[in-house]
Amino acid sequence: AIPGAVPRSAASPAVHAATAPRLRVAAVDLIGEVRIPAGRTMLGTPLGGLSGITYDAARGVYYAVSDDRSSRAPARFYRLGIDVSETRVERVVVAFTGVVTLTDTAGQPFANGAIDPEGIALAPGDRLFISSEGDIAATPLVAPFVGEFGLDGRQRGALPLPAHVVPSGDGRRGARNNLVFEPLAVSRDGATLFSGTENALVQDGPLATLSAGSPSRLLMWDRATGQPAGERVYPVSPIPAAPVPAGGSADNGFVDVAALDEVGTLLALERSYAAGVGNTVRLFETGLTGATDVSGRAALDPEVGEPVPYTPMAKRFVADIASLGARPDNIEGMAFGPPLPDGRWLLILVSDDNFNPSQVTQIVALALRVEAAIAGPVYLPRLGNAP
Repeated sequence: AIPGAVPRSAASPAVHAATAPRLRVAAVDLIGEVRIPAGRTMLGTPLGGLSGITYDAARGVYYAVSDDRSSRAPARFYRLGIDVSETRVERVVVAFTGVVTLTDTAGQPFANGAIDPEGIALAPGDRLFISSEGDIAATPLVAPFVGEFGLDGRQRGALPLPAHVVPSGDGRRGARNNLVFEPLAVSRDGATLFSGTENALVQDGPLATLSAGSPSRLLMWDRATGQPAGERVYPVSPIPAAPVPAGGSADNGFVDVAALDEVGTLLALERSYAAGVGNTVRLFETGLTGATDVSGRAALDPEVGEPVPYTPMAKRFVADIASLGARPDNIEGMAFGPPLPDGRWLLILVSDDNFNPSQVTQIVALALRVEAAIAGPVYLPRLGNAP
């Protein structure tokens, strides 16, 4: 999900990395937002659950995936236009122009509960990737997956998953229920697909708490071969606000990612909820440089023995969405759109209303001033040492 895919360099990776600029986010401004009340019908389907978004630069449209598990209507993604202007009263105008049913490799709509779409990313060649969290708590277990789809919604295949990510079924190893494959994005050169876990794998460590973060894994695949291409640890921050009253539910997770440059700098989206408080949504700049490739380490915090040493991804706080002037709902997806007239980058955020009457579908437009970085992101030496 990038503002204009950059052609892959013909140079070797080492030469390319030496010549491509490292970028950083210097400023973030709110352009505007659209809030759609729950319960609306759009194109003959119940609108809601928008968990991921990607931009099709060739066609000038966005694709937003709903996390409806084919329980209210067939699993689907929407085509939409988002018109942004800072010179008119209505700064963000959204038009839903189409709905595409997701179908399996046989061309049949997914059965109720067979898919839980969360992330969506368009790669060169109209290769559309959609991630599903599955249902790890179900009997029998519905496995999570990252699938490749056509723009017609039909699944073409699925990417191989590292064995240590696959849930074991007994809760002792692998991804936790409802905490996997939320993030999904393609690198700026189109060569790499990124996804990840919302919080730690069972064997990697605990969930985020008010006092400590959680070591999520960022997973990568080589798009040309479809094979895994490494893993890094993204340090999710502690839960930023305590529930009211104390003892209520609260969480924080890594819910989406976008590529900033061609040398491994990424934008990470974290979303938190605390009962009685609401949502906290923050952007962080992070990067692959200097972080340990943990793809060969099946457990970072094994049941037997000492925790495995590793260097997590560096991380720098960029913005709190509420501090920009928007009241965030359950924002889970983001994508870069076309460049703004003044050269700033357009970032679109979408929210999953959980089909809850008390929530809204929220589409937020941000303007990012991106510039060449003198140095990489600041390394945070311990989990949770972020705002």
